[in-house]
Amino acid sequence: MTSERPPVLFAVVAAIGIAFFVLPLAGLISRTPWETALGELTTPEALTALQLSLVVSLAATALALGLGVPLAWVYARVPFPGRNVVRALTTLPMILPPVVGGVALLFAFGRRGLFGQPLDAIGIRLPFTTAGAVLAATFVAMPFLVLTVEAGLRSMDRRYEDAARTLGAGRWLVFRRVTLPLIAPSVFAGAVLCWARALGEFGATITFAGNLPGTTQTLPLAVYIALETRPEVAITLSLILLAVSLAILVTMRDRYLRAF
Repeated sequence: MTSERPPVLFAVVAAIGIAFFVLPLAGLISRTPWETALGELTTPEALTALQLSLVVSLAATALALGLGVPLAWVYARVPFPGRNVVRALTTLPMILPPVVGGVALLFAFGRRGLFGQPLDAIGIRLPFTTAGAVLAATFVAMPFLVLTVEAGLRSMDRRYEDAARTLGAGRWLVFRRVTLPLIAPSVFAGAVLCWARALGEFGATITFAGNLPGTTQTLPLAVYIALETRPEVAITLSLILLAVSLAILVTMRDRYLRAF
């Protein structure tokens, strides 16, 4: 692709647009207490929040993989009435305000919710628990995996599957030995994007699971609390989330764009 010299006006406006995003990040980095950063990260509160964030985000990613890969396969391969509407509903959390998602989860799985009462009757309580934090993170993060895997399924060469079937392979064998290896890069990319979104989840978690240290207080919630009393801790934790997000976006940019 040949390079094109931009008009002066476009170049100036583009520079302003870049500055609009870069300056807040530069402000965060400039305020980072580098001398005490390691000490702040090793405080019991920070380590607990970090550990809980890893547990919640990885569990949410695993749950999203179990539910999202079959869902993406159905969207990519099975035409059915109302598919576009259903697809829109299941990807709605991507643009839905997270707090609204948390409220919806509360009315669905809370103790007096639509499904919460039957669950409570058998001793399963999700709000204000670690499991509730996992559910909230999965709700907002799984659409990223579904769309990425669906894009991979739509773009793959199905002739390999057809050839395997003509050789007598069954549906599950074809899926395990042919389909999954072919879409493995898309599954990996979708899982990483899902994990990153789950790691940074805030609104749905605090609304549905609360902000209980050691139980539901993940890194974003710890940043929110620390900002009022210990801003240096909040800045250091924010820098971790910033670094992880930036690394994932740079690494997965091409696959992310193809999915959307």
